[in-house]
Amino acid sequence: MKKIKNLYIVLIGLAAGVMTSCESKLDQSPISSLGSNGFYQNEADFIKALSGVYNGLNAYPINHFELSEVRSDNIYTPGTAGVRDYNLINNFNTNLATAGIMNSTWNGLYNNIMRANTIVDKLSADVVADDNTRTRIEGETKFLRALYYFDLVRFYGKVPLFDRPVTPLEALEIPRSPVTDVYDLIIADLQFAIANLPDEYSSATDLGRATSHAARGLLARVYMTRSGTQLHPDGPVLGTNEWSQALTLLDQIINSGQFDLVDSYADIFAYDNENNEEIVFDIQFLSGGQGVGGEYVQYHYPEAFARTNGIPFAGGTFPDAPKTVSADLMASYPSEDVRDDFSVWINYDDGNGNITQDRFIKKYLDLDNLGVDRFDFELNFPVIRYADILLMKAEALSKSGGSQSAIDAIVNEIRNRAGITAPVANVTYDQIMEERRREFIGEGLRWHDLVRSGMAIDVMLDWIAEEDAANKISTDITSDDLIYAVPINQLDVKEGLYEQNPGY
Repeated sequence: MKKIKNLYIVLIGLAAGVMTSCESKLDQSPISSLGSNGFYQNEADFIKALSGVYNGLNAYPINHFELSEVRSDNIYTPGTAGVRDYNLINNFNTNLATAGIMNSTWNGLYNNIMRANTIVDKLSADVVADDNTRTRIEGETKFLRALYYFDLVRFYGKVPLFDRPVTPLEALEIPRSPVTDVYDLIIADLQFAIANLPDEYSSATDLGRATSHAARGLLARVYMTRSGTQLHPDGPVLGTNEWSQALTLLDQIINSGQFDLVDSYADIFAYDNENNEEIVFDIQFLSGGQGVGGEYVQYHYPEAFARTNGIPFAGGTFPDAPKTVSADLMASYPSEDVRDDFSVWINYDDGNGNITQDRFIKKYLDLDNLGVDRFDFELNFPVIRYADILLMKAEALSKSGGSQSAIDAIVNEIRNRAGITAPVANVTYDQIMEERRREFIGEGLRWHDLVRSGMAIDVMLDWIAEEDAANKISTDITSDDLIYAVPINQLDVKEGLYEQNPGY
């Protein structure tokens, strides 16, 4: 019976309303004290429960920094001892099944999916009579469920597929589903969201809610991920050649006229300019004490820097394991490019009068906007922004034989905003991916881009040969490394229910 209880906790979740310490601007009132059978009595109950599903996004910036940015050629963090989870990720360690972040990411995503499934299951005209409100709640819920499943597929490949609430005993009989089956649910959920969500909201209280354009942007990213070069038989890339489907969605966003590039790159991330015209979908955070802000900012800066610069309850990375922005990435920025100076802090006082040579991502940090502690940064985190929509279009055009002049125009628009006035012509696919690397530094996209493009193995091996001065990163990188290990406690729940991914 103990194993069944563990599975219930891991796969199905503790309760629909259990909240973490980090809350978004959406209503986050706990609902865990009420069972799901008795809770959903009216529209307000569903809105409150939906806030619980949004609340699961608080881990998104951390997961994608640790499992995408740190995994890539953007960050070098071998660690002195090499025992931190993020060191193991950076070093392509094969023992990741026991790493805490593998377990917390899997658990968190399934907890969020359980909450979403419960809402979809309970939602009916009997309790939410207004058709528009009911379909909007369902659309938002399915958008979030699709996002969580997309993360699972990108991180783990095949995963158990739950599209409804199940009992612990039922869960014991549900194996990992093929990636294609998981994608079927993701695509259906996003298509529903596109059809039933508004393009935008008129009320300030609805800031941060999913829109039809957010669903289009995410579905375009899904189609492009599926369409890339398949190197792993059970990974997220299928070689489906769905570039035209992605282009249709991207053009709908672009032609809406609702979004634009912010004039200044720095203003995208300004604390007084949140929800600006570049944001297609972001995660809302606020400051106010008692752990209501965003913790993700402290995952970038070193602890010594925090202490010397007055960040309360400093936090930050450990002295034996800084997350150093790679020399290769820094060298890729043209001299007039403003993005590196804004995004990366170079050199700081370690508190003992020594100026270090370390580099860390600072694009989310504003020392004039500190909360009460390291969990209390209020800056929203961008999941999809308009620059990504444009560069995804350039990539899809490049892959599908589209207009070269359109590709060049997009890339030059992005570069011009970054302060690079000299135009480029005949932009290649590799150049598009490098421009994405510079534009989205620290936004958790780089590893996903490398996997989608089929470039991950070659790029990482070349980068390791140049960058790994500590000689700690494995050079035995194969297609097995394109997805992560299934957490060991999942394998232990019921023998034979899941198999470990090859290479771990």
